[in-house]
Amino acid sequence: MAAEALAARDRIGVQDFVLLEDFRSLDAFSDNLKKRFNEKLIYTYIGPVLVSVNPYRDLDLYTNALCKEYRKVEFFKLPPHVFAIADTAYFAMRSDRQDQCILVSGESGAGKTEATKQILKYLAVASEKSHEVGKIKDRLLQSNPLLEAFGNATTTRNDNSSRFGKYMDVQFDYHGAPVGGHILNYLLEKSRVVQQAPGERNFHIFYQVLASGDKALLQRLSLTTQLTDYRYLAATANYRDQSETVFTIRDDRQFKETMDALKVLAFSQQHMDEIFNIVAAILHMSNITFSANPEDSNTAVVDAGSALATAAKLMGSTAETIRKALLHKTILVQGSKVTSPLNLEESLYGRDAMTKTIYDRLFSWLVSKVNKALEVKRRDTAVIGLLDIYGFEVFQTNSFEQFCINYCNEKLQQIFIELTLKLEQEEYQKEGIQWEQIDYFNNKVILDLIEDKNKGVIAMLDEECTRPGTVSDASFLDKMASGIGQHKHFVCFELADRDVRKTIGRDEFRLVHYAGDVTYNVKGFIEKNNDLLFRDIKEASQQSSNSIMRDIFPNAEIHDKKRPLTAGTQFKASLNRLADIVKSKVPSYVRCIKPNNKKSAVMFDDVLVHHQVKYLGLMENLRVRRAGFAYRRDYNYFYNRYKAVCPKTWPNYRGKVAEACQKIADMLSWNGQDFKVGKTKVFIRNPRQLYEIEDRLAKRKNELAVLLQANARGMLARRRFQKVRAAVTVFSKNWRRKEAGRELRRRKRAAGQIRSPSISEDEAAYAARIEEREANIEAGTHLYDEDGKLKNNPKKGKRKQKKKNNKNKKGKAKASGGRDS
Repeated sequence: MAAEALAARDRIGVQDFVLLEDFRSLDAFSDNLKKRFNEKLIYTYIGPVLVSVNPYRDLDLYTNALCKEYRKVEFFKLPPHVFAIADTAYFAMRSDRQDQCILVSGESGAGKTEATKQILKYLAVASEKSHEVGKIKDRLLQSNPLLEAFGNATTTRNDNSSRFGKYMDVQFDYHGAPVGGHILNYLLEKSRVVQQAPGERNFHIFYQVLASGDKALLQRLSLTTQLTDYRYLAATANYRDQSETVFTIRDDRQFKETMDALKVLAFSQQHMDEIFNIVAAILHMSNITFSANPEDSNTAVVDAGSALATAAKLMGSTAETIRKALLHKTILVQGSKVTSPLNLEESLYGRDAMTKTIYDRLFSWLVSKVNKALEVKRRDTAVIGLLDIYGFEVFQTNSFEQFCINYCNEKLQQIFIELTLKLEQEEYQKEGIQWEQIDYFNNKVILDLIEDKNKGVIAMLDEECTRPGTVSDASFLDKMASGIGQHKHFVCFELADRDVRKTIGRDEFRLVHYAGDVTYNVKGFIEKNNDLLFRDIKEASQQSSNSIMRDIFPNAEIHDKKRPLTAGTQFKASLNRLADIVKSKVPSYVRCIKPNNKKSAVMFDDVLVHHQVKYLGLMENLRVRRAGFAYRRDYNYFYNRYKAVCPKTWPNYRGKVAEACQKIADMLSWNGQDFKVGKTKVFIRNPRQLYEIEDRLAKRKNELAVLLQANARGMLARRRFQKVRAAVTVFSKNWRRKEAGRELRRRKRAAGQIRSPSISEDEAAYAARIEEREANIEAGTHLYDEDGKLKNNPKKGKRKQKKKNNKNKKGKAKASGGRDS
């Protein structure tokens, strides 16, 4: 049995990385993931943290039966699963009335969205049921397909990649039933609306509308089904041919899901019509083209025959209003408005800026409407938060979006390490175990480099965006070189040595993140951070008859004379708010990993996995967890599992459970440094100790199995013996009774003969027949003749003989009476 356990461990790996012998080795970490992936075991723990590998196939892991199996079960009693994380958070929220938070992270294609869906599914299954609760559950679940349609897109790494960050609060009443929710969205990748990388697509909703098959809808929106008819989609027309992986998106089917979600979330028909009007207007705006004005080459004109009129109509405006907004720029100078014409480049920029802003604000409006549908006015609620956020990103070319995403991951990594250490320290203090200081990499130095108010990258970028004079991406790079060039986590071409210059361009800078080096190209940083939208476009949008357009371009914004905050500053503020939210709750973590870029169910790319393990900070997490006691379990669990190992505790120990645990440790010769008994838990320092006791348990189970088999065989043998003895007793009893009856009759005959020596002929014949019958019974020949045939029924013959004797007696009596007379 011990040998089999060791073989199984070698084949499928350990289900908790804390038990990994070589916990400092990245190769050992990856190899354990690979073993489990090959055995279709996609979940592994690092203590309370769940590591999930995308299987790229259906493993039937999320049935309602499995939901019930994990319900109210101690965390480590069942194999690792995302349901275990959800269950622990849910019942901690119910029992302690303390807000919980589950953070799901990983790069695109690692399975974050699916993990979040399954957590929501578990919460829906595990919670209380009623008609009103069912309505809220449906709305919570239906918020996913709606936000995915408008916020997800197909990338080279994932067919359904979330291009925004999402934090969702699910609110529960005192009975544990969901009563509402609230969603916060972060940094939608709006640049995707106007341009996509090779092999990628725009947001799903554009393709869903064109593939809907609803002819009336397409006719009303003046749309065709050809992607090549729209500039924003034309580059993705041959996506299926360009993609190296299997395409899994069904746009027609998902359009129906989006429509169902809109109805469940109580969107009115008017709002649904206006939403699709805006989506179609964006496609038509992509076909608006400009050319230089023949009369003045420094100005632009809208080309004849472009889609301006159609786009304006769908936005609820006029063609002339939109034309003026796209060709002119109005600024305030000392309280007076000054309007100037735009050149060709500025007009193209204005068109794309308008479509990006409209789509971005439409998405935020959708989130606000979903929040209204989930709104709850009660205050006596507890919360479970779900954070589905983009993971660390490193591409061939990294721009402003990757900078913001990686800054977000730096922030979350700091929170993760701080909370992990805090929880570790609190558990030690609660159990009365002395806390040992743990050394770890503190990435605060990198965060200060990015977000310092005076000399941080974001502060310098904002300063460059707002200063007068000529501003460019190159001047921003020069400013960083002079301001933070000597920082050990910053590298640029100008200040690098000869070897480093071979790996970095003149328009690039490099940040040494906690997870590794990332090189950013400064092209587009100024434009994307400014995120400017000309005042004329805002005014034209606010005058629209489309109610959504008026909502997303409020009148107060147009009259506000303050310069709007830059994109970087807004993102920094939202991250700080998110950090406060997460720190106010008890966190749980799901770290998602993508095994390969081919979406293959059988391929495990070690290099790619190494990259993700490093960028997710999993090795740092494991090192922190292993710095103290690797294994810790409740008294009762440890005693009930291992009591068979120690003769003093088997089969039962009459005393305190803590004493029994110590007896087991003493029997194994574990010293006080490697094993400690807390107030409610036992602490084991090294995995080899756990392997030792597990091997002994496996051997002991074999011995107990033999003992149980022997006892079982003995019990069965006793039962068979008792049955045979009972049968023999019944048989012998009946036989003795029969013999006693025969003896009694013989004695009666003998006694009769003694009392009356002369008997009648009839009596003698009767006695002879009785003796003959008894002899036949003994010989077994009373029923069958010599040929084996059944004779006449002896009882029937007896009755006939009796009748005959009675007739003879009557005849003799008559004859005697006649003589007497």
